[in-house]
Amino acid sequence: MLKLTEKLFRIQANGSDIKTELIAGFTTFSTMAYILVVNPMILSQAGMDFGAVLVATILAAVLGNLVMGFYANLPFALAPGMGLNAYFTYTVVLGMGIPWQTALGAVFLSGVAFTFLNLLGIRKILIDAIPESLQISVSAGLGLFLSLIAMKNVGLIQAHPSTLLALGDLSQPSCWLTGFGLVITCTLLQRAYRAAIILGILATWAMGIIVGAAKWGGFFSWPASLAPTFMQMDVWAALDLGAITIIFSFLFVDLFDTLGTFVGITQQGGLMNERGRIPHLGKGMMADAVATIGGAMLGTSTVTTYLESASGVAAGGRTGLTAIVVAALFACALFFEPLFQSIPPFATAPALLLIGAMLTKQIAQLDWDKPSEYLPGFIVIITIPMSFSITTGIALGILIYPITKLACRESRDVHWLLWVLAGIFFVKFAYLGAL
Repeated sequence: MLKLTEKLFRIQANGSDIKTELIAGFTTFSTMAYILVVNPMILSQAGMDFGAVLVATILAAVLGNLVMGFYANLPFALAPGMGLNAYFTYTVVLGMGIPWQTALGAVFLSGVAFTFLNLLGIRKILIDAIPESLQISVSAGLGLFLSLIAMKNVGLIQAHPSTLLALGDLSQPSCWLTGFGLVITCTLLQRAYRAAIILGILATWAMGIIVGAAKWGGFFSWPASLAPTFMQMDVWAALDLGAITIIFSFLFVDLFDTLGTFVGITQQGGLMNERGRIPHLGKGMMADAVATIGGAMLGTSTVTTYLESASGVAAGGRTGLTAIVVAALFACALFFEPLFQSIPPFATAPALLLIGAMLTKQIAQLDWDKPSEYLPGFIVIITIPMSFSITTGIALGILIYPITKLACRESRDVHWLLWVLAGIFFVKFAYLGAL
């Protein structure tokens, strides 16, 4: 058994051992287990069955981590991505009025496109074409978007006819319980508890039960039926011209979020090879694409590589065995649906707010001494939450960036593909209306 494990993962050759890989896998899972609560909660608001989405979330994560472990042999973990699930529900389904089945079709097609980009080597062209300032800004805009959704879900903010937004009724239990959860989770993060987010969710839920604002719904059950979401994606409807920008948005965010995660973690963990490159990058991104396709078929939004994988790498994870351990722990979660379904929105809102803060800190990386870089980026950052649309933020950024560069006599810095995309989005805004 040990010889087979070494042959599959080359653990010793990568400077690790089985015990360390097991600990790293558990560490990574504990930091990202909140997705088991948050993803079904968000997607169920799009009209999808909570239990089926929970099972789909788990199975998609298992699939992605198995491919990442056995095929790419990298210590990175995957699950349906935060931000993209919010875009799926609040922008595409609720905002645009598109059925969730069509939205799943768009996720499926974005996964297929991701696969072809990898196979054909076009991935590098796209990565080179999109400037770093826009990549950073999309992450920051996603952070504000998640924070806005969290505050809306618990009544911290509400619609107002004069000011668009106003402060909600802070006397409601959901509001002060959210504040309690924020303080607890922030304290745990400050003290470097690796499971801080999931512990914060559980502590807030427990407080809600104590004060009568939440109920205990059980602990163990057999997995819910996957039938309500399995193979329900409507690919043909997603191929409609109006959905192309949605597919592009799913693809864009997944591509650059995954790439940014790979770069950040490999640099932090010293995983770069002797040539200063990310080992098995193509295989790792293929795992992401395959998991997204599988996730859409099962019934969940885009699967992506988690930045929380950094916790497992910091604990010593160096091989795909770390990802296999994460897959096994996700599989165990199949039998605890009553636990996850009982957790109320005010318990998950602190997690969304803190994840939003983590994403928004990317703003610091913008070149604030160069207006031609920070202006398009700032437009992306504010447009995503204000328009409730990642698509619109990305499109405006891509449209404004080359024009700003041209006006500042820096057009040589603009990749030719960005001009093509800017032209497409100009036509879309000018003649077909908003995204």
